[in-house]
Amino acid sequence: MKTLTIGSQSLVRVGLGCMGMSDFYGPTDEAECIRVIHHALDQGIQMLDTADMYGPWTNERLLGKALRDRREQAFLATKFGVVRQEDGAFMGIDGRPEYVLKSCDDSLKRLGVDHIDLYYQHRVDPQVDIEETVGAMARLVEAGKVRYLGLSEAHPNTLRRAHKVHAIAALQSEYSLWSRDPELGHLQACRELGVVCVAYSPLGRGFLTGKLPNPGALSDGDYRKTAPRMSGSNLAENQKFVDELGRLAKEHGCTTAQLALAWVLAQLPQIMAIPGTTKSHRIDENLAALTVSLGASELEKLNELAPLGVAAGERYDEYGMAIVNG
Repeated sequence: MKTLTIGSQSLVRVGLGCMGMSDFYGPTDEAECIRVIHHALDQGIQMLDTADMYGPWTNERLLGKALRDRREQAFLATKFGVVRQEDGAFMGIDGRPEYVLKSCDDSLKRLGVDHIDLYYQHRVDPQVDIEETVGAMARLVEAGKVRYLGLSEAHPNTLRRAHKVHAIAALQSEYSLWSRDPELGHLQACRELGVVCVAYSPLGRGFLTGKLPNPGALSDGDYRKTAPRMSGSNLAENQKFVDELGRLAKEHGCTTAQLALAWVLAQLPQIMAIPGTTKSHRIDENLAALTVSLGASELEKLNELAPLGVAAGERYDEYGMAIVNG
């Protein structure tokens, strides 16, 4: 299946994660990023994923420029809840109702739109009951500012509690061959509740493409230069895994990235993958993963290669892991 449904909207199952166009992966060219977004729309991609904290704030402004004359082609998703200062410093998590309402208004202004298609709580605030946060998000739906609600990195039980307050359309989780944690209950909860699982970093922040240069050679502004899985002895261990993945991809007649994406999409019909890129030809490569068919024996090989916990090192640093609810 090449499409899925969020609410009443039919969407191609590969979207575009836009974070790296403004933050965490080093310098980018705004004009080129806008061209990439337009190319994605031209090729049929609808889901564009951003957040207020990317930049901070600059990624939403970028999307606003890119969609100025093309809003109707995009299914626009953004997030709130991770608080940053203008200099980029992280200030914590905020899920208070008043913050939810203000954040939405601020995002609408930066995006230059009158509604957001999918509005996520980026990280669950442990100091605020999820019922309070989602109650405020539901008011945004009633006001016509938001169409559908989502959670990101939320525990399955948190998802169930939220869903009782208002229908949750999507749960965003890091999910890939080297990040299989959603199989510990998240996918089951999504199936049970009819929630779409949006898989972010399905290519392991580029590492699972087999094309990422030595992370140590990346720019100083690139998070991956010091990411736990791409540093020290972890890097060497994880490279062995990617090399074997590349061998299997060659056998299958596709790229390493396409094999990794095809595996994610094969796990559940209601999974949307949102790999990020700043290059138009990668848009084409990622979309072509929809045509890669994996049989039972091929899935078994991949599952044997990449069991739960295969990656050496954590997904994030200590702070990043501390704010993951799920």
